[in-house]
Amino acid sequence: MIKRFFLGLTLVLGTALPAISTAQDARSIQPILQDNAELLLESSRRTIQPAIDAIAGSGLPQAVFVLETWANRDMQMREADGTFVKLTRDGATYAVTDLDSGAVIETLEDDDGFEQLRPNSGIRALIAVALVQFQLSDPDPAKRSDALDAIERNGEASHLAPLRASIAGEPDPAIKARKERLETLLTIRFDEDPAARIAAIESVSGSLDVTVRATLNPLVATTIHAGTDIPANRNIARELKPGSEALSRVDAYALLVDEDLAPPLLDDSDLRNSLAENIVGDAVGGVPVAELDSPQARTRAYAALVSQGLAQPAATEAEIDEIIDDFVYYATYAEADASVTDAAEDALSAIDFKVGLNRFIDLVLDALSLGSIYFLAAIGLAITFGVMGVINMAHGEFIMMGAYTGYVVQQVIPNYTVSILVAIPMAFAVTFAAGVALERLVIRYLYSRPLETLLATFGISIALQQLAKNIFGTQARPLTSPEWLDGSLIINDVVGISYIRIAIFVLALIFLAVFLFIMKKTRLGLETRAVTQNPKMAASMGINPEWVNMLTFGLGSGIAGVAGVAIGLYAKVTSELGQDYIVQSFMTVVVGGVGNIWGTLLGATMIGFLQKGIEFFNPSNTLAAQTYMIIFIIIFIQFRPRGIIALKGRAAGD
Repeated sequence: MIKRFFLGLTLVLGTALPAISTAQDARSIQPILQDNAELLLESSRRTIQPAIDAIAGSGLPQAVFVLETWANRDMQMREADGTFVKLTRDGATYAVTDLDSGAVIETLEDDDGFEQLRPNSGIRALIAVALVQFQLSDPDPAKRSDALDAIERNGEASHLAPLRASIAGEPDPAIKARKERLETLLTIRFDEDPAARIAAIESVSGSLDVTVRATLNPLVATTIHAGTDIPANRNIARELKPGSEALSRVDAYALLVDEDLAPPLLDDSDLRNSLAENIVGDAVGGVPVAELDSPQARTRAYAALVSQGLAQPAATEAEIDEIIDDFVYYATYAEADASVTDAAEDALSAIDFKVGLNRFIDLVLDALSLGSIYFLAAIGLAITFGVMGVINMAHGEFIMMGAYTGYVVQQVIPNYTVSILVAIPMAFAVTFAAGVALERLVIRYLYSRPLETLLATFGISIALQQLAKNIFGTQARPLTSPEWLDGSLIINDVVGISYIRIAIFVLALIFLAVFLFIMKKTRLGLETRAVTQNPKMAASMGINPEWVNMLTFGLGSGIAGVAGVAIGLYAKVTSELGQDYIVQSFMTVVVGGVGNIWGTLLGATMIGFLQKGIEFFNPSNTLAAQTYMIIFIIIFIQFRPRGIIALKGRAAGD
């Protein structure tokens, strides 16, 4: 209080101290600060806005310096004369800076005799908004960008004029584009000319920018009202009927109560309590207690209590319909101009259509990505099962072995790009060797015995999982992708796909080409097809069927290892990694058509689209989506047991 007293006394007497002489200059900002001294010292967000407006609207060049000093908590008031200065610590001393000239006018040993202004975060946010109009044309591009950030966070009508004025002289094309976009959005929200707002709305019609939708949605937001008739001076969205989906009868009556058009609803429990509290002798409101077992009697007794001032007016359940029917119900737009809301609704309809179209495109990309993963996981199985007819339940474990090989390589080679390039051929070599060993030790004794092959490879699958747990533990191991695979390819605000999935898609196409080349253009492919179709005839032609089977099985296992490296880049690498893909791999091969690589490709694509489509309609339950997918595939196989592309000729009968 003493400080405030001296401040008031100083202002009244107009002392002639040197600091005050500066405040009395026509171009000084001190008079404005003195006029708002009480608000500045109080530092309340609820009352500070007039002081900020006075400083920002003064037209003085030092206003920016004052606002920035204030926001940085460097502005203080000298208690002796009430002058506002900038006080900063400079080593062991304090520098006093004049707010008009920006020059240091005094150096002090301590900060006694000053009262610091302590703006809270809310006040600093208001100051930042006020600074925007100055920063929009600041020579520093960083400050101009900061101003645009502030407008994006909390744009106001006062920003529109300075923003428009700053566009023509903006030298930076990127910042200019941001200014033009923000000018359009602020025009939609704050411009007083409906024609300008409509033109701005039409210019963003169909835009996928999230901020555009956030700007348009408030224009078409509605509030439900009730009354005796629909007012002619309001922007009416639609009339509502109680009992409809948009307005239930309960909500309609609650609306009447909220707008003081009907008494509160009195339920049976409240009615009984009110009657019990007002029993006088053997009657309530003149109605004998013995007669209160009748609803009509209870209603009559309560009405008597209301007339006597002993209870509040209320309505019973039986009266709701009669009261509701006496009123009309309507929804009004928050925006008063009907032409603006019409334009906003048209623009939002165009945006919704475009969003839906792009969501479909995004779904297609996701499905293709998932299909490429399934194809990469199944291409090795397409060789061992589709070509050789071997049911290898350990195929998933070859995928797991490839992923762990990539992890081990990364422990040795810390450069992620080099390690991945080394891991791919290394994983192929490791799993190729494992496949050859499995074929030589187990599979070759079980050809043409599918049940025994299934059981044997299933047991080997469990053994390999346990071996992986013993070596690497049960904790998931990271397989880190190179930096150039980080992030996503963002096409727009709706459509995007990660670079890892793009890389897997490309890798799947590469292996498709490699497989086709091997099977169609190499001696191994020729011998494999010969042994698959007629092993005895192939043997009579000088081909060693056992050698071909071994290499073919090893090739399929090696490709599974490479798939493991690719899958491990985005999935957790654990001993159960392969189990997540073994079922889908078999489904891919069977649905596509056993023994046909093009069928495997189509099968993977179909399963990818099917799973993503089901997940789109049931996004909260992935397990249910997989269940529905399996049911669909079972039904599909019933109608097309040989798959999408069935083998023809002698091979089809094997």
